[in-house]
Amino acid sequence: MIAVCRILIVALLMLTSFQVGRAAEPVRGDVALHGMLPEREAWRAYKARFVTEQGRVVDTANGLVSHSEGQGYGMLLAVAAGDLATFERIWGWTRANLFVRNDELAAWRWEPDKRPAIADVNNASDGDLLIAWALAEAAVAWSDASYQIEARRIAVDIGRKLVLFKTPQGALLLPGMSGFAAEDRADGPTLNLSYYVFPAFARLPLVAPEFDWAALSRTGLSLLDKARFGPAKLPSDWISLKSGEPQPAAGFPAQFSYNAIRIPLYLAWAGFDQPRHHAGFLQAWGKRSARGFPLVALAQGQATGWVDERGYEALPALSACATQGTTFPRQLRAPQIADNYYPATLQLLALIAARMRYPSCLKD
Repeated sequence: MIAVCRILIVALLMLTSFQVGRAAEPVRGDVALHGMLPEREAWRAYKARFVTEQGRVVDTANGLVSHSEGQGYGMLLAVAAGDLATFERIWGWTRANLFVRNDELAAWRWEPDKRPAIADVNNASDGDLLIAWALAEAAVAWSDASYQIEARRIAVDIGRKLVLFKTPQGALLLPGMSGFAAEDRADGPTLNLSYYVFPAFARLPLVAPEFDWAALSRTGLSLLDKARFGPAKLPSDWISLKSGEPQPAAGFPAQFSYNAIRIPLYLAWAGFDQPRHHAGFLQAWGKRSARGFPLVALAQGQATGWVDERGYEALPALSACATQGTTFPRQLRAPQIADNYYPATLQLLALIAARMRYPSCLKD
């Protein structure tokens, strides 16, 4: 009986995959990822610098660690590049090394110089979302129902364990299983709005349609409208909903920093391109100096640091493309050999988002 049920599940998931592949005119949520990174040299350079032979994606600016976020990004990039062999390598390492919990969520951080390599088995919901999304895209790209089954397992645990669907604010995505809920923190629930991976919410119905993923997009947009702090009107990396309205979370710097800079990437990638969504980010990035783009202390609206690696320039380029139709700069379509993992990854993701949603920005 169990074997028969498994066969029926595989058949149903394959049918879903084939139906998606036959869509003649995809709507916003149904734009497939496969083939959206045809820049072969950029992908070869990325693999050479950041993906080991075993499939570990290496954070070169952070002690050469790996994390669920990076593995998910690597899997997404491999699908976009049409590189099945690399996808399988990254997914194989991820499955063997990060899925060590008693559920279908990944441990968030793996350290190469520590034994055990995973000291904290807590998960990070953005990493889980990225991995599930990449597997769902791989199932469609290569008509492989096993990927879709794996994606479903992860997505179901995200929906069951990490999403609070019925709150006064709407559907809330906890950053992890431990440490962020109202019962865990005095100012909880505590959220990270850069974990709201909007384009993933549009695709996870392929594997777990019983969950209202669109509710996460609605709530995320609503919270972003309200989480505009200080003179710069920017979101902080971490917010508290203790009072019912977003506030910078206690215990974290009240600043727009390395987490929150990803928010406009996900907005544009999902097709959320109204000027109000991007205005604060573009205004902040318009203050670029010789030192790069500012990280902003929100109370004062002043720079606390700068990001100067070239890949970061793809973020304002994408926002300008999405809201103004500005051409995505040709130099940002080529490898930035001096960049570390994070800006190099953001550059390629922004390029993919532009090609998927705003292809006219790449016609020059």
